[in-house]
Amino acid sequence: MRRALGVAVAAALVATLGTPVNAGDPGPRDVHPSLRSDLIAFYDFDHPMPDDPALERDLGRSGTEIELINGGAAQRVPDSAYPGSRRALQTKQVTPDAAGNDDWKAGVYSPTGVRTLRAFNAVGGTTVMGWFKRSMDGPAPNTVTPAPDDRFNAIGLAGVLTGDSDGHAVRALLELIDVQGTLRLVALGRRLDGGASQTFAASADWKTLLPKDQWVHIAATFDFNAGTMALYRNGVPVEGFYTVTGDPWQVGGPGGPFVTTATDPRGIKIGGSFPQNTVERNPCDCRMDALMFLDRSLSARDVANQYRYMRSRG
Repeated sequence: MRRALGVAVAAALVATLGTPVNAGDPGPRDVHPSLRSDLIAFYDFDHPMPDDPALERDLGRSGTEIELINGGAAQRVPDSAYPGSRRALQTKQVTPDAAGNDDWKAGVYSPTGVRTLRAFNAVGGTTVMGWFKRSMDGPAPNTVTPAPDDRFNAIGLAGVLTGDSDGHAVRALLELIDVQGTLRLVALGRRLDGGASQTFAASADWKTLLPKDQWVHIAATFDFNAGTMALYRNGVPVEGFYTVTGDPWQVGGPGGPFVTTATDPRGIKIGGSFPQNTVERNPCDCRMDALMFLDRSLSARDVANQYRYMRSRG
């Protein structure tokens, strides 16, 4: 598959040439200077790969291009999430009344791990953030069950997969998911491959946090050493609560500092699960822009600075 070839080529280049960003490179113009050294992957959907417009160039340090799955170049749509933005990614469920693998989503997957994402191997913290515009009123019809009224229990936004993921399990994820019968905006993290996840759920109504057809900047931070997560909306912390009691990340005893499993993530998923395009799950009828994946749990000040920086661009 072309994404697998692209990742292999990128990995070879990184191994040969080192990080794609030179020491004197100021970095992507839309990223606050204080964050550029931690920016592992960044997609603004204005940079198709020259030899294949269905692949999006990574403007971060890793050089991990992603595939625009099923829609290809048509998934880049004219829209402005923030000043200076030109195009956004469109994801959506294509056939809601039949099983298949035609949903528009994006990402990259390798069953042996994506070598260019090694910064998330044995990492102490991660941040996932970007601009999102939702056009759906709730989870999409479930196309993998026979019951016509079934719906998925979540809406996938963006995340980094674990080192043993089947295309669904994640280390760090932004999504909307059913929490005790109520759909909520959440940060969901897993420190150990095969281990338990923890979820930090926003207290406010998800439709208030993500008004329909409006661009909103959302960030999720994951401090694997401290065992904490946080959510931010337009640079401001979002009140919330943890859904799992106890110590699901196993950070309460001796032996720290605590990091994620020492495996390369199997990829990135955007707008739904299974970026290898084998199963449909949790599609997002959404537009997304400026998706950033960092190898550090950002502070509230960092997130606010990034939001203000993007709003000031012109």
